[in-house]
Amino acid sequence: MGEQNNQNKNNGGDLLKVRRDKLAELQAAGNDPYMVNTSARDTLNKDISDNFEKYENQTVTIAGRIMSKRGKGKVMFMDVYDRTGKMQVFAKFDDLGEETYKGLKKWDIGDIMECTGFVFKTKMGEVSVHATGVKLLSKSLLPLPEKYHGLKDVDLRYRQREVDLIMNPEVKETFIKRGKIVSTIRNIMDSKGFVEIETPTLNTIPGGASARPFVTHHNTLDIDMYMRIATEIPLKRLIIGGMERVYEIGRIFRNEGMDPRHNPEFTTIELYQAYTDYNGMMDITEELINKSCMAVNGTEDITYGDYEISLKAPFKRITMIDAVKEQTGVDFGEFMGDTEKAKEVAKKLKLEVKPTDTWGNVLAEAFDEYVEDKLIQPTFVIDYPVEISPLTKRKKDNPLLVERFEIFVAGGELANAYTELNDPIDQRGRFEHQMMLRENGDEEANMIDEDFLTAMEYGMPPTGGIGYGIDRLVMLLTDSAAIRDVLLFPTMKNLDSDKKAEKSSNDQACAGDNNGFFTDNAKIDFSQVKVEPLFEETVDFDTFSKSDFRAVKVKECVAVPKSKKLLQFTLDDGTGVDRTILSGIHAYYEPEELVGKTLIAITNLPPRAMMGIESCGMLLSAVNNLKDSEDEELHLLMVDNHIPAGAKLY
Repeated sequence: MGEQNNQNKNNGGDLLKVRRDKLAELQAAGNDPYMVNTSARDTLNKDISDNFEKYENQTVTIAGRIMSKRGKGKVMFMDVYDRTGKMQVFAKFDDLGEETYKGLKKWDIGDIMECTGFVFKTKMGEVSVHATGVKLLSKSLLPLPEKYHGLKDVDLRYRQREVDLIMNPEVKETFIKRGKIVSTIRNIMDSKGFVEIETPTLNTIPGGASARPFVTHHNTLDIDMYMRIATEIPLKRLIIGGMERVYEIGRIFRNEGMDPRHNPEFTTIELYQAYTDYNGMMDITEELINKSCMAVNGTEDITYGDYEISLKAPFKRITMIDAVKEQTGVDFGEFMGDTEKAKEVAKKLKLEVKPTDTWGNVLAEAFDEYVEDKLIQPTFVIDYPVEISPLTKRKKDNPLLVERFEIFVAGGELANAYTELNDPIDQRGRFEHQMMLRENGDEEANMIDEDFLTAMEYGMPPTGGIGYGIDRLVMLLTDSAAIRDVLLFPTMKNLDSDKKAEKSSNDQACAGDNNGFFTDNAKIDFSQVKVEPLFEETVDFDTFSKSDFRAVKVKECVAVPKSKKLLQFTLDDGTGVDRTILSGIHAYYEPEELVGKTLIAITNLPPRAMMGIESCGMLLSAVNNLKDSEDEELHLLMVDNHIPAGAKLY
C-alpha cells in the first residue's frame, strides 16, 4: 500500500510482525477470522443512537471497525464504527468470561468485530451497547494512521482512499451526498419521461466535443479506436430515431491537463429532448441544480469557499457579448464579425490569439480571461459565437451567433447546452471547418462523422440538449475545492515507475548521495546543450545580499485554471504561514510530481498578481537552449530534502 505501508512496516520495527503473530495464534487455535463469512448484525449504529427509547434494554447485534480502545483490568470501552457512525461498546470480564475477554484485549485498532448486547446509557449519558458476546470478523494487519493527525497528506489520501474513508468521516459523507445527487437527477429525468441510455465507450471517431482523446488499438479489427470524449453524437442519433427524450450518465475520457476542476476521467449527464430549444434546457437545469441541492443540504442557500450562493430559481441570464462589455467596456456587438478589429481589441486586452482566430474566437477568449471567474451567483451565459460551437443551431436574427448557453456558479462552468443544429448541410460545413483547424495543428478540433451526417439527412426534429459535469456539481454542493475530492479514485501518477527510476539513479549515484536527485555526470548526455555566455558585468556584494534565497518545501501544487503555463505552489517557507508562488513551468512538470520536493525561492520580491492570484516570490530554475534549435530545457532547482524549510542560502 505504498509509502504509508512502508512507514508502518518500519515504525517500531515490529508492528506488522506483532499483528501477524496474533493472526497466527488465532488460526492455530481454530479461530481464523478470515474464515468468517457473515455476521448476525441486525441493527445499525445510527438507528440505536437516534431511537434510544425504542432500543433501551433491548438486545441487538452490531458490527463494525474498532477505532479506539480504552480501559484496564476487567473493564473495557471501545468505539465501533459502521457505515452510519459510531457506537460505544462496554465490555466486562464478568459478562464475557475469561477466555473471551482475554482474546478481546488482544484485538487491535482497525480490527472488524461483531458485538451482541443490550442497549443502555452510561453515567456520562452516552448511548452504548453492553456486550454479552463478541466475535472477531476480520483482522487488521496494518495499523491505521495516528488518531489525532489522521491521514492528512493529500496525495496519500487520494492513493489510499480506503484509509481516507476510515479516518475522515467527512470524506465518506461527501460520497454519500454524491450518490444522492445522482439518484435525484435520475428521478427527475425519469419523471419527465426520459429514457436512460448506454452508448459505446470505444468509438472510431472522437465526436461531440473539442477535446484530445485517448487512443487505443482494437487487435481483432486492426483499427485505432478512441475513448469517448462525449456521448452527444449517439444520443442525437437516437433522437433522429424517434426516442424523443434520452439521457446518459456515464464516464468521459479526455487526454488533457489536470487541475482542481479537471481530471482525465470524469462523469457527465447528457440529455436530449425533441421539440424544445435551449430555453427548455435552462428550465431543466434550474430544476436539476435546485432539487439536487435540496436533496443533500436541505436548503437553496449554500456556502462554497468564501462565497454565499443562492441556488433559488430563476437564475440570471446574460449574453456573452453583454457579459464581456460589463467587465471590459468593450462591446463586441459594435464590430460584429470584424476579425481585424477584434484582433486590435485583443492586443489592448492582452489576449493570446492564433492566426486562425476570428471575431468569435477573440470574443470567447475575452470572456474566458475577464468574465468567467467573476460569475459567482448562478448565471446563464447565452448566445455564443458560431466558431466555437460546431454542433449548435444559429440564431435566426444573427447567423454569427448560436443558441447556446453555459451555466456558471462560483466562477466555474457547470453545464453546456444548445439548441441543437439539425441542418445536415450546415453541419457538414462546420465539420469541414473543424477539419481545417485540425490539419493546422488543433488536436482538439472535431473530425467529420459521416455516419452522423447520414443520420441527420433522414431528418432530425428541433431539439434541445445539455451536458452537465456531475463531478463539478458535487464539488459545488459539498463545498469541495478540487475535483479529486469528489472522485473516489482520481487519476494519479504511478509511484512504482518513480521508484524504479529513483532506484536506478541511486544505484549509479555517488556514495552517500542517496536522495533521489543526483546521477553521475558521466551517465548524462550534455552534448546538445547550449549555454548562454556568462555576464561580464559584476554586481557588488551588498546588492546581491539583498536577495533573500530560502529553501522551501512543496506542500501542494496545482495547475492554474485556464492557464497552459502556470503552476500554483503552496510552500512551507519555515515561517508557519503558507506561501503562494506561481511559476510558468507546466510544460516541463506535472503538478503531482513536485509535491514533497525541496526547492529554492527568492522570498523578498514584491507580490505580483497573475491570473488573479497573488504570487509572493520566485522559484529558481536552470534554463538552457539546445544546439541548432530554439527548444529550451528547464530544470527546477531541487535540493536535498534534509535541508529544512526556511534555511537561508548564502
